[in-house]
This record gives sequence, structure tokens and C-alpha cells, in this order.
Amino acid sequence: MSTKIAVISKPPVLLDRTKTIETALASIDEAASQGASLLIFPEAYIPGYPAWIWRLKPGGDMALSSEIHSRLRENAVDLHRADLQPLQEAAAKYAVTIVIGINEIDSQFSGTTLFNTVVVIGPDGTILNRHRKLMPTNPERMVWGMGDASGLKVVDTPAGRVGSLICWESYMPLARYALYAQDIEIYIAPTWDAGESWIATMRHIAKEGGC
Repeated sequence: MSTKIAVISKPPVLLDRTKTIETALASIDEAASQGASLLIFPEAYIPGYPAWIWRLKPGGDMALSSEIHSRLRENAVDLHRADLQPLQEAAAKYAVTIVIGINEIDSQFSGTTLFNTVVVIGPDGTILNRHRKLMPTNPERMVWGMGDASGLKVVDTPAGRVGSLICWESYMPLARYALYAQDIEIYIAPTWDAGESWIATMRHIAKEGGC
């Protein structure tokens, strides 16, 4: 039996969690209506990737950086507040698996730390895995904390055994091996990167991991 995969590249509504979730729900409706059973959204999709960190000066643009970061925190996803409930309900409605990148705020422990996180939602609407990016890349460390590796898991879905590393985590051999060792079949790498070098990396991983 073949599996149809939808890679959804419609942009989020930057720094607006509610409207981005509405956009994601519309994309889920569209993809599911066309027979997709595994739906993949980009890195940090809710409420958008903080691209300003690569452009604003750490010492010279503090006021603007603080204002934007405050908006990002206010619109980050709190899993303990059930912010992803609408997506979980949509997954259950259509019996699809959803992989989505989020800016996650940790309200349970620190109350303030943000993480670059990817979440896998199963076809019954349950969250199967939450993986926080282990080492944010360069200026990303001004926005996101470091993950603890507890989400280096491969999970069973109707589409196959699914695992994910975020962006340049794919250049970390031991992180890749952690997924290979769990018999990964579908390796998902939400990323802000693009270009020939990234495509070469994905081809290498497919060959190396047999996935």
C-alpha cells in the first residue's frame, strides 16, 4: 500500500500563533482531501522562524530585538496549555500523522525558555513525540535553549517509523545514529536551509541510514 506525503510550504502568519494555526488547519484540510496521510510542516512553523537573528546586530538593535522577541514569546506554543489541540483534533478527524515545527515555551519548569521543537501528532490525535533541537545554530542561541536529547525517538505511524532532526542537527553523526539505531524508515528534517549542499546531505543520510 502506498503512502501519500504532503510537504506543506505555505508560510505562517509571522508572530501570530492563532492565525498560523488557522493557516495550518486549512492546509491540513487541503492535504487530507487529496489523500495525504503524512503531513509535514516547516521548521519553527508556529509562529514562524526568527529570521531577524541573522540580520539584527546584538549590540546595536537591542530595542527592536527585545520587542520582536517579546512578541515571539507571547505567541510561542505551550504544550501544557494544549495550544496544539486544534491540530490534534484535525489529525484525529482525518486519521493523519502531522509533523510540525514550533517555537515552544517551557511553562512547566523555567517559564521563559524557548525551544526550537518538532512535534509528531499521531492519527488518533495524541502527541507521539516532542524533540527539542539539541544545539541551536550560531545566533539561534540568542532565542532558543538547548534540547536535552529526550526526544531522539523514532515512533510508529501508519506511514512507517518516523523520526526527525531539525536543520543542522543533521550534521551531527551521533544524533543521526540515535535514529538509525531505532530502525528509522522516514527521516524528516525540517530546515530553514536550502540549496545543493543540503540536498546532498539528505541524499547521503538516505543512503547511510537506509531510510
